[in-house]
Amino acid sequence: MSDPQHTKEEPVEETFISHLVELRDRIIRAGASVIVVFIALVYWAPDIFKLLARPLMQNLPADGKMIVTDVTGSFFVPMKVTMLVAFVIALPFVLYQVWAFVAPGLYQHEKKLVGPLVFSSYSLFLCGMAFAYFVVFPTIFRVMAHYNAPLGAEMTTDIDNYLSFVLTMFLAFGVTFEVPIVVVLLARMGVVSIQKLKQIRPYVIVGAFVISAVVTPPDVFSQLILAIPLIILYEAGIIAARLVVGKEQIKNEEPAAE
Repeated sequence: MSDPQHTKEEPVEETFISHLVELRDRIIRAGASVIVVFIALVYWAPDIFKLLARPLMQNLPADGKMIVTDVTGSFFVPMKVTMLVAFVIALPFVLYQVWAFVAPGLYQHEKKLVGPLVFSSYSLFLCGMAFAYFVVFPTIFRVMAHYNAPLGAEMTTDIDNYLSFVLTMFLAFGVTFEVPIVVVLLARMGVVSIQKLKQIRPYVIVGAFVISAVVTPPDVFSQLILAIPLIILYEAGIIAARLVVGKEQIKNEEPAAE
């Protein structure tokens, strides 16, 4: 005689296993896409690293250069850079795999929100990286070269240390440019009202300068480069939240705020 409880649990177990199989397939496809792009770019790995190092090399003195302190650094550092570039290029396909896995469990209105959210998040993160590369890096390296000149110190850096610094800056500015998305989500989900977002503005300004002081080099100009965009992006997030949330919800919030 068969166990009724076991019979009832079988469909649940089969569904769980099918989800695990689908998750495995999605992960394999996402990983394969990154590997394919990496293989396509690996021949140009030294050129990709030179492109990444250009902001520093352009601001070094005439005899300035980068050094390698690790025996395998000259090989693995360009490989790491190329792998990261491959991941950024393949990221839309990776995000699509994530979307395809979670989409069946979402409501229709959630599906409509996730698509624009993912696209805007990816675009803003790329904008943050571009801002760091074209604006922040040349400014910081120029300032650092200016500080080194009176000391008579030779400005050189290890390529591995340079990669760590660049990744930190890319991550910091990429996340910074996500601020409008975070503000819109908080307002859209009703966690924070538009009025509250305006009220905490002074705290956001102070927080922006604290974050910039931790992340950037210890000079005022470098800190302003991060703090000012962070404040501007917060204001842009409030404006975008007003458009997304809608006028009716804002009107309902205002009496409650009073």
